[in-house]
Amino acid sequence: MPEPTSAPPEKKLGEILVDADLLTVEQLEQAAEEAGRLQIGLLAYLLDEGMVSPEDAAMALSLEINLPIIDLKRHAVQPEALSLVPDEYARQHELIPIDIVGDALVVVMADPTNIDVLEDLRARAKKVIQPAVGIPADIREAIERSYRTSDEIDEQVGRVPPPAAEPQGEEALTPALASQAPIVRTVELLLAQAVRDRASDIHLEPKHDCLRVRYRIDGVLHEAQTLPLSFHPPLVSRLKVIAGMNIAERRRPQDGQFYLQIDGKEVDFRVASCDSAHGEVMVLRVLDKSLSLIALEDLGCLPESLGRYSQMLRTPFGMVLVGGPSGAGKTTTLYASVNELDQKELNTVTVEDPIEYHFDDVTQIQVNPRADITFGSGLRSIMRLDPDVILVGEVRDSETAGLATQAALTGHLVLSSIHANDAVGILFRLIDLGVEPFLVSSALVGVISQRLVRRVCSHCRTPSDVPPEEQAAYAEELGERPDQLYYGAGCNFCANTGYVGRTGVFEVLMLSEKLRGMLLKGASSQEMKARAISEGMITMRRAGMLKVQEGITTPHEVIRNVFSIA
Repeated sequence: MPEPTSAPPEKKLGEILVDADLLTVEQLEQAAEEAGRLQIGLLAYLLDEGMVSPEDAAMALSLEINLPIIDLKRHAVQPEALSLVPDEYARQHELIPIDIVGDALVVVMADPTNIDVLEDLRARAKKVIQPAVGIPADIREAIERSYRTSDEIDEQVGRVPPPAAEPQGEEALTPALASQAPIVRTVELLLAQAVRDRASDIHLEPKHDCLRVRYRIDGVLHEAQTLPLSFHPPLVSRLKVIAGMNIAERRRPQDGQFYLQIDGKEVDFRVASCDSAHGEVMVLRVLDKSLSLIALEDLGCLPESLGRYSQMLRTPFGMVLVGGPSGAGKTTTLYASVNELDQKELNTVTVEDPIEYHFDDVTQIQVNPRADITFGSGLRSIMRLDPDVILVGEVRDSETAGLATQAALTGHLVLSSIHANDAVGILFRLIDLGVEPFLVSSALVGVISQRLVRRVCSHCRTPSDVPPEEQAAYAEELGERPDQLYYGAGCNFCANTGYVGRTGVFEVLMLSEKLRGMLLKGASSQEMKARAISEGMITMRRAGMLKVQEGITTPHEVIRNVFSIA
C-alpha cells in the first residue's frame, strides 16, 4: 500500500487546485457558484465541464482528505478481496476492493467521502474499510478486468445434477434441458464476460474430454473457460433456442442470431454451428452496437495515404474497393467512408449482411436469402432507387462484381469490400470474378487494402531490446537496425499481454493513367506493384514498420499480420 499523502486537513479542494495552477481564483469562484446553483459537488462540476482532468481531480481529492491514490494499472487485485463485494455493487458505486490487510479491506473509490457507502461496505464485508482514491475510468476498467465469471460458472455447473446415463442423439438436445436455470445462467455469464473482455468471437469447441470456451480478443484466441463435456449438449441447445435455430438438427451447418442487453449495451450475436468429430462446434460473432462509429482519420491510416483515399471518395462516380481477409476491419473502413460523405445532398443506399451500424440519413437493406435479397439482387434493386452512393457489403461472386462495375460506369459512386491479399491483388481478383480488364480500368477509381495489428499497451509501454529477426524485418523496410523499440511489459490493463486494442495498416492505390494502361496491356501484378510504389504508394509492410517507429505496435505484430504478403 502507498503511504498516505500528507496535507493539512483544513486545506480545501479549491485551494489545492489553485495552488497547483490547475485553476485560477476567478475560475474557482465561478465554478463554485455554478455548482451551488446546480446543487452538485464542486468536483463533479469541474469534471463535467472538463475544467480539470480526472487525474488532477484524484490528486486534489487525495490531498484534501489525506488518503493515498492507488494506481490500478500496477496494483494487483486480490481475489479474496473481490469476493467480499458483489460486482453489481462495485459498478454502481465506482469502487473496487483490492486487498485485505489484517482486519481491513482496502477499497479504491471514486468518492471515498461517501460515508453511507463506507458504512454499507463495512456491514457487507464485516471488516474495517480502508478507503483510497482512484481515477474513475481506471476503477471501471479494473472492475471489468477483475470480476471474472469463472467462479460463478463453476458454481452453476455444480448445480446441474449428473445424468443417470449420458444422453445420446436428439435426447441430448431438448428444450427442457436447455431451459434449466444453471444452463441459462451459464450462457448469460459467458456472453457477458465476452462483451466485457472486448471479444469479437466466442468459440465453443467440444473435445474428447471437455468443452473448451475461447474468446477472440484483438484478433488472438484466448482460452476463457473449460466445462465438463456433459455441459455441451444443453449449452448448444440453449443457444440454438434463443438464436432461432433448429434444435433437433445437429448434422447440417446452421446460422442464427439474437440480441441481448449486457451492462446497459445492446449487443448483437451472430451464431454459426457445424458438426465435428466430437460434436457440434459453435462460434458466435459479437457485434457491440453501443460502440461509436470510427472517423476516417481515426482508422490508423498514414496522413499521405489518408489524403489519397479521401480524394478517391470525393469522385462523383466510379468504384472504390476495400480489400483484406475476414476480420481485417473492412466494414469499419466502409462505414467510416460513408460517414465522411455528405448525407444531406447525396442519396446513399446500402445492401449489407449484417447491418452493423445504423445511419440516420442512409437507406440500408439487409441481405435476406429467404426473401431472395442477395448482394446481387439487392444491388439490382438499388439501381432503381436513384442513388448517388451505393455501398455493397461484399463483392463475392461474378454477378455482384458485374453489377457493381456497371453501376460505377453509369454515374454512381460504388463502395464495397473484397477478399484479396494486397491492393494490386484486388484488381486481379475482379478480373478473376469475370470483369473484363477494360471495364476494371474504366470503372475503378482506386483501392485500399488493410490489416489490423495490436497496439502496444500505453500503460506499460517501455523501450526494450529488439530480437535479431525483428531488427532484420524493420531494417528491410526502413533501412536501419534499431537496438531498442517500444514493447508492452505486461500489466493489469492489458492482462499481461502487452497489447490493448488494434489499429489499421493500410495500402492505398489510386489508379493513374499509366496503371490503367498497364492493366489493359496485361502487365503482371509484380510490374504493377513496382509502378504503384514508384508513384508513391506506401506498402502495408512499410506502413506497419512506420507504426513501429512511432511506438504504436511491434515488429512481431507486423510480421505476424503483414509479412505473409509478397
